[in-house]
Amino acid sequence: MKVLYILYPGLLVISTALWQGLIKMHGKSSVFSVAWNQKDSKRIMSVGADNYCIVRLVNGEIFQKYKHPATVYGCDWSPNNKDMLATGCEDKCVRVYYLAASSDQPLKIFTGHTSKVFHVRWSPLRDGILCSGSDDGTIRVWDYTQDACVTVLKGHEGPVRGLLWNFEVPYLLISGSWDYTIRIWDTRDGACVDTLLDHGADVYGLTCHPLRPFLLASCSRDSTVRLWSLSSLVQPIEMNVIAGKPWTDIIGTTESAMALGNPPLLAGKTSKDLRQWLESSSSNSKARTLEHVSKFFSQPVGTDNLWELVSVVKGIDDTLLSQNYSQGIMHVKHLTKYKSSEAQELEMVKMSRLGIHSKEDKLREAAKLHIKLGNIQRYCEIMVELGEWLKALSVAPAVSMEYWKSLTRRYATYLAREDSDDVSIYSSAIGDVEQLTDFYTSQGQLLDAVVSAQVACEGAFSQQQYSESSSDGLCNGDNLPTKLHKKLLEKSVNNLAEWYFDNGSPIMSACCYLSISNNQKALWKLIQGQELELAVAIGTVLGNTPVQTYKAIEYLSRRCEHLGKWELAVDLLMLIPDNDILLAQCCSRCAASLDEINFLHERAGLPSLEDCFNEAEKLRTKINRVECIKFYLLGPTPETGLELGVQEIKKKLSTADWTVDDVFPLIQLISSIRSDRFLQHKLEQLVFIINFKTYLLN
Repeated sequence: MKVLYILYPGLLVISTALWQGLIKMHGKSSVFSVAWNQKDSKRIMSVGADNYCIVRLVNGEIFQKYKHPATVYGCDWSPNNKDMLATGCEDKCVRVYYLAASSDQPLKIFTGHTSKVFHVRWSPLRDGILCSGSDDGTIRVWDYTQDACVTVLKGHEGPVRGLLWNFEVPYLLISGSWDYTIRIWDTRDGACVDTLLDHGADVYGLTCHPLRPFLLASCSRDSTVRLWSLSSLVQPIEMNVIAGKPWTDIIGTTESAMALGNPPLLAGKTSKDLRQWLESSSSNSKARTLEHVSKFFSQPVGTDNLWELVSVVKGIDDTLLSQNYSQGIMHVKHLTKYKSSEAQELEMVKMSRLGIHSKEDKLREAAKLHIKLGNIQRYCEIMVELGEWLKALSVAPAVSMEYWKSLTRRYATYLAREDSDDVSIYSSAIGDVEQLTDFYTSQGQLLDAVVSAQVACEGAFSQQQYSESSSDGLCNGDNLPTKLHKKLLEKSVNNLAEWYFDNGSPIMSACCYLSISNNQKALWKLIQGQELELAVAIGTVLGNTPVQTYKAIEYLSRRCEHLGKWELAVDLLMLIPDNDILLAQCCSRCAASLDEINFLHERAGLPSLEDCFNEAEKLRTKINRVECIKFYLLGPTPETGLELGVQEIKKKLSTADWTVDDVFPLIQLISSIRSDRFLQHKLEQLVFIINFKTYLLN
């Protein structure tokens, strides 16, 4: 209450009065749920163990009270009608009330649950549709307009607690239960499309990011809050964007999205607002669309950072970068600029430390004698022996600068063994960048290692080491970076990138490589981390990483095959130049009817099944055996292509000078044959292919 007063003094009186009023109206009974009316912010309702649902205005006035026959656990306002609300009760019933009615009786009472109803939720996209979760382990979907239960979702092995409708895909419903699981349902046919098992106790709360509808947060009595990505459930949508499909294949109406058999479509306000903004933007380009759509589907951690680095690599004006840019991974050309600003801000509060160790008096006396006699180097060595390095360093230049550098290097090594942060001071003073980056790396300060290596590349250490004087000593030098400095920078960035990748963040790993404009490695990290859509989007915008971009598109196409989206798989492969073999492999893997396969061939620019067989027969006597094999694989007798392929591979292997490049493309081609297309007694040929392909890959 004290914090509330400090932050929102005007709200304190309202909140206090309202809270006191709720306590009075529910007496000493437990209050189980509270809901604010999203269509009329003056109304708020609560339900509790006193068997009442109470609607009040924010000024404290009681608007309506609904008496129930037992404890009321759940309540929710209709998102489309400010006067309609629903409750869930211990008597196993769901009730719908209408505030504008003169009666305090419910308009509808839905029955069907066999135990208490704990939660109710109205659909944000489908008018008149609501769901309820019960201790009987089921979720029921009710249609208010039909006065009926339209779907019963079964699968939980304990009472249902958390309930959440997705606000972009109208049929997706998410539930949490006492059985420790989160289940995701397709309410069109009642199928459970995914089950999340990581929680170790009851799952009570579920919510989605307001701008990223497929980023889910859950809370549990296992004391954790967990974040989940649901993007895999709607992958074809993002792939349609990458393939350049029209908006009608991405965003549709609620009715079209609900139709069984239709590919997934977005139907919520957030996606429609995004489309409107992209279409009205003065720079409505494919690159801009890819960027903002990828943000819509991706997790927020790292994605914004990644796209800002892409902008830097593409040459955007620094003034257009966001304020959060300096808080993430920056491009190396900005590191010293931002870190210098940070240092100036901290300079007002920095604190110095001084430590003097006491040693034997005789050695101190000896050291005093040496300094009186002018034997300065011996004095320094005794001070080092006593552990008073600073005194030794302060007079060491009187011997020579080389001796001072040597002594400073020894002190930095000593500090490194002691794990002291001060090693950075002395390594920097003598320009020993290698020792400096090694120390930061050993301490796990990987970003500091990158900063030091970049400073060296900008010539600061070289200037300090070889210049007798400097005008102000504040600016980095203009010396060209040496090969050693470049190597140290790459090594430091690589260490940081691998750390992020090993800790489950391929996006941040890619950011590291983009920070040194290593676009190729950045995309490889996204591909290795299965961030394929993001890899394609980034590669398309950068435009200088064709190998990685096309590989990501190829993997996306294979993902479409697994999802049964064969046409989309072909459309993606059409984005790759020299795609003949890839298209042939895709079509040869398709298991469908004759008409569907011929349609897919036509989409890929290939002859029909019968024409492929005829073409293969013509080429059988020709020199180009690869084309012949390809058309056999695409035709009605792919096993013939398999036999010819194996014969051709064995023929090449019989030569003394064969190479992997001679046989690998052919192995890739014939390995795409469907296993159901050849007889059991010929399986040894497939075994040969698989074993040999494994040998080549290893």
